[in-house]
Amino acid sequence: MSKRVSNPVSDGATEHLDVLIVGAGLSGIDAAYHVSKAFPERSYALLEARGAMGGTWDLFRYPGIRSDSDMYTLGFNWKPWLGRKSIADGPDILAYLEEAAAENGIDEHVRYHHKVVRADFSTADARWTVTVERGSAEGGVETVLLTCGFLFSTSGYYSYDEGYTPEFAGVEEFTGQVIHPQDWPEDLDYAGKRIVVIGSGATAVTLIPALAESGAGHVTMLQRTPSYVISQPGSDPLSYRMLTRLPTRIAAPLVRARYIATRTWFYEFCQARPELARKILRKGVERQLPDDVSFDEHFKPPYDPWDQRLCAVPHGDLFKALRKHTVDVVTDHIDRFTSNGILLKSGRELEADIIVTATGLNLLAFGGASLAVDGRDVALPDTMAFKGAMLSGIPNFAFIVGYTNASWTLKADLVCQYVVRVLQHMESTGTSIVVPRRDPSVAEEPFLDFAAGYVLRSVDQFPKQGSVEPWRLKMNYFRDLKVFGASADDPALVYSSPVRERVEA
Repeated sequence: MSKRVSNPVSDGATEHLDVLIVGAGLSGIDAAYHVSKAFPERSYALLEARGAMGGTWDLFRYPGIRSDSDMYTLGFNWKPWLGRKSIADGPDILAYLEEAAAENGIDEHVRYHHKVVRADFSTADARWTVTVERGSAEGGVETVLLTCGFLFSTSGYYSYDEGYTPEFAGVEEFTGQVIHPQDWPEDLDYAGKRIVVIGSGATAVTLIPALAESGAGHVTMLQRTPSYVISQPGSDPLSYRMLTRLPTRIAAPLVRARYIATRTWFYEFCQARPELARKILRKGVERQLPDDVSFDEHFKPPYDPWDQRLCAVPHGDLFKALRKHTVDVVTDHIDRFTSNGILLKSGRELEADIIVTATGLNLLAFGGASLAVDGRDVALPDTMAFKGAMLSGIPNFAFIVGYTNASWTLKADLVCQYVVRVLQHMESTGTSIVVPRRDPSVAEEPFLDFAAGYVLRSVDQFPKQGSVEPWRLKMNYFRDLKVFGASADDPALVYSSPVRERVEA
């Protein structure tokens, strides 16, 4: 479990902080590190709606939870990952995050059970007033107000309250358990049970072999559409040798750069040569499939590689389970649930004791908090993202949304470094307000240019991105190095201070 820190007691007065960070997950810890190191004299706090830090890595508790990004890039650039595993499981990642926070005193600034519900910016005062629902010791909820000079949203883009489950006909007839991975029961006994996992994404390909290996009677992966699956080693002996034999300050950047370069190259290759990429990915899977599992039926997606995220299979564990026949794959459409399991459109019935709906996530911008500027509520779809980190017309506000085709942290690091430079520019110019000014000539595009179902369901509720830089969200780290490395004195950013009337003596 994550380390818990007691919340400070309020004296009833509205507390002011220089920087308020919303979310104590990977992005929040990264933001706190950069802000605190650049401005040690400034006050800051991380508000966390849940009772522990770690975000995703504390929330998800299903068997086998792990990252599908390598730890050499998912880890922070200021705290290199030195472990033997290149693909780490959830508890290892959570322990790493807690250690990073404790080493830098960040854990002392986290306020748990603080959910931001609204933030109002006053141009006249150059500050945000933030409405927070705070859990009390008695189990109730009280509303408190905080003010801050700069608001930094690091809560990601999906809802922590519940995952996405489609409406299945007949679900009330099923006599077994229906579980979403986001709400995995800690005491679930699945030993010897027949389990059907609905889904073919990263969660499904992680969960299925873990269930089979840890005692499930049999596991069936039920998918409507196949995903691209790629096997990769769970450890990297070369990188580990470099990190153990060379000074960390030399080895860590080299290992990180190697992973960034190879991952970026592969993504760009898939985009440029999709047919060749299909053939390469096919060969990699076919080598590991048993003879009785059809590639064309179960592992041939109808879309190009990286139109949706590739699913990583460390050590090929999914394929090992298929070869052992502790797992099988069924590609079909669901007609309805029955008392014994699931009836498919083909007429086949899959019997189950437990059905797991690994059917995706619900997206939620900025943790569901509403924003207002000078008394006017902000409609997020009316705003445009500047460098994928700030919003047009929203002063003193930044957010982090990581890459969909690479490690989340790579983008988080770039955003944090840029926000620090913006704050430094404000300090050097004596200004207290910064706001991106939208270019009316720039055409609108969806915020996330990604074909995953969870994105398509909710993308219209998010800000827009633009058709050209610096309004277009990038998915290439090397290109973003230039974008975020540019001066904070950008023509699109308007710096100012409140205009106050002079009072004559």
